[in-house]
Amino acid sequence: MGIVGAGFAGLSSARVLSALGHDVTVWEKTPDVGGVWSATRRYPGLKTQNNKGTYALSELPMPKDYPEWPSGAQVQSYLEQYVAEFGLAPHLRLSTEVVAAEPTPGGGWDVTTAAEEGTLTTHVDHLVLASGIFSRPFVPPWAGRDVFEKVGGEVLPAGDLHSLDQVAGKDAVIVGYGKSACDITVEVATVAASTTVVARELLWKLPRKLQGVLNYKFLMLTRMGEGLFRYRSVNGMEKVLHARNSMLANQMVGSVGGVSTRQLKLEKLGLVPLGTFADIARSTVSLATEGFFEGVADGRITVHRDTVITRLGERDGTPIAELVDGTVIPADVVLAATGWTQEIPFLPDDVVARFTTEQGDYLLHRQIHPIGVEDLSFAGYNSSFFSPLSAEVSALWIGSYLGGGHTLPDEATMRAEAEETLDWMRERTRGQHARGTNIIPFSVHNIDETLDDLGLNVGKATKAKQWLLPLDPSDYAGVLGRLRARLAR
Repeated sequence: MGIVGAGFAGLSSARVLSALGHDVTVWEKTPDVGGVWSATRRYPGLKTQNNKGTYALSELPMPKDYPEWPSGAQVQSYLEQYVAEFGLAPHLRLSTEVVAAEPTPGGGWDVTTAAEEGTLTTHVDHLVLASGIFSRPFVPPWAGRDVFEKVGGEVLPAGDLHSLDQVAGKDAVIVGYGKSACDITVEVATVAASTTVVARELLWKLPRKLQGVLNYKFLMLTRMGEGLFRYRSVNGMEKVLHARNSMLANQMVGSVGGVSTRQLKLEKLGLVPLGTFADIARSTVSLATEGFFEGVADGRITVHRDTVITRLGERDGTPIAELVDGTVIPADVVLAATGWTQEIPFLPDDVVARFTTEQGDYLLHRQIHPIGVEDLSFAGYNSSFFSPLSAEVSALWIGSYLGGGHTLPDEATMRAEAEETLDWMRERTRGQHARGTNIIPFSVHNIDETLDDLGLNVGKATKAKQWLLPLDPSDYAGVLGRLRARLAR
């Protein structure tokens, strides 16, 4: 088994698949484990959106002394503990980048890697892609960048900000309004000469604690919270929430939106997003960064909403950014928190074409199996509220499939189901579906469907508990043992 990536998905895949008896090798291009939490990718102020109780793998809770929302460094340390706990170090090849993977005539893949000591080609029977949906940062191709840089301006992807010294005393412009943009803005504003946010679209934000009391995990990280948003089909209690054109669900979501708007003082700040609060689940739920709206209120942070940078350039020998309405902003450093370009550069184009649509969306059965390509699986290719658990469940599905624990529908059925799901995703998210990998806010539905394939889902009592309490990954700690026992028969 070859696994690409040593973040949550790659490490949990290594744990599951090695426990099931496979010979596993994990390639990771950075010098440490962690994926997006690697020291090479962390920006100042990075914290989890989830509380520590829900953002963990099933067999190892986060340390008790961690704060409610762990820092990026703490998450990376947790993954190092996971490696030690399950003896995964011998499987890891750090500072080793996969540069090519070619399917071979007899099955399997020839994987070429590059490391300090040179290149090496290794044959594997099955390849797991756990390199994630956040593969390469997207930086808009702004006009005038060459002139901007000639007078000392600098453009950086947000993840390339590793020290506040890079912006100290400078005019900083942060492009974007998601979690990373707001996190970075708060940190930058402590040292920069000026801090300006340019937001193409304002996103709805949810306080970590509503009215300073109710932790958002009881609202969004439960089965009830997920049930407030209408899935493709509704069952059980969801039918009550969505009866009479979702009247009850809409009332509950609207009340949360009202509280959030008042608590964050969005009307006073002129930062009420367009649309309705239900749009918070269109692509991802974004928590309000502590200190962001306070910084706007006291003038340390300026937000230009519903606009974009049309060009970079210079004025009187200093770097500037110009907005669509002609507004000119001083800009020594432009930090692009503008999303990611999803790509798998080491796979041949003809292979990628076999599991993508004309629009470039991935055709993946259960977000795991690329339809039309054998001996290849994806782990963690789902933007989920419970990313670690979702990735681990993907690994369990892969292990079951390879061991004969369950079979696939025929290709025509899988393709039809995947295309139907993509159509639904496009409509629900207005096209912001991350090439078919965005399952938020329906993370638990995805986990259920994946484990139901195996016949190893948690029981009714656990599901009932999860209806009111945040999902606890340890509820799923026994699934691997049950799968091992089944495959050993």
